[in-house]
Amino acid sequence: MASEKKQRPLKVEAWQLRQRQEQPLDVKMSLSRERIKAWYEHYDGKVAVSFSGGMDSTVLLHFVRTIYPGVPGVFVDSGIEYPEIREHALRWDNVIAIRPEMSFRAVIEKHGYPVVSKKMAQYIREVRNAKGETATKRLRLTGIKSNGEKSPMGMISKKWQYLIDAPFKISEKCCNVIKKKPLDKMAKEVGMPFVGTRADEGRQRTQTYYLQGCNAFNIRRPRSTPLAFWKEEDIWEYVRRFNVPYSKIYDMGYTRTGCMFCMFGVHLEQKPNRFQRMEKTHPKKWKYCMDQLGLKEILEHLKVPYFWDFLPLDI
Repeated sequence: MASEKKQRPLKVEAWQLRQRQEQPLDVKMSLSRERIKAWYEHYDGKVAVSFSGGMDSTVLLHFVRTIYPGVPGVFVDSGIEYPEIREHALRWDNVIAIRPEMSFRAVIEKHGYPVVSKKMAQYIREVRNAKGETATKRLRLTGIKSNGEKSPMGMISKKWQYLIDAPFKISEKCCNVIKKKPLDKMAKEVGMPFVGTRADEGRQRTQTYYLQGCNAFNIRRPRSTPLAFWKEEDIWEYVRRFNVPYSKIYDMGYTRTGCMFCMFGVHLEQKPNRFQRMEKTHPKKWKYCMDQLGLKEILEHLKVPYFWDFLPLDI
């Protein structure tokens, strides 16, 4: 009889996450405080906050410093953040700015464009770079593993299989090169990271929380996510209660404040999507990424609108 596939034990059950998410902010703060202290003490204070300048990491930096005021923040100054995000991040005291080894332009020229999602971009890259008919290529195209088992989650969605023949490179490597590598360096030189991700931001982050909980000591890239069970409304309640300064980009209609030119998930956004809004709020940046970086052709291939075609916004 075939051996059953071993499942990784869950650190947090689904009901436990739901229970934590439904607690009032004061209870969540108490739970998060315990996790922050455990992380800080485990590494004898050699810790840092991965500070993107976004709302979640802003609240995280503020909260950590209510307990340990000397903890530094580390901002990856990649050159493709919204100007308002960069300005906000560098305004804080004791924030270290680090630069990636490659620019966004260099990454897309060498590896490819970040489209659809990290998983789909990785699968498409693997198929396009396969040397012959490999087991990985078969899995990505058919969802069938080398032992004959079906694994639908391991294949390229039929909706996106046409991108295998796209006239441009596709890759998930941008995040690794521009964000993760500098943060790995940060962990060695500055301290082990606190990261402001939340479980409710997507299925993958929910699954990660089930497996790792808040303090992931025993993974390849150890990290603490003490706000993982907070919701977006908790973040805003904290900001209002403690009068925490935040980037004015959020007052311009943006809810996503990652890298300006990233195309992951843009096909899921309601109009106006991030690029349509960018044409109005940051026209020079919009023109640069469309004309100089080639995003116009990519978005057209994805059938994603990128021109502003709405009534004027009050921004």
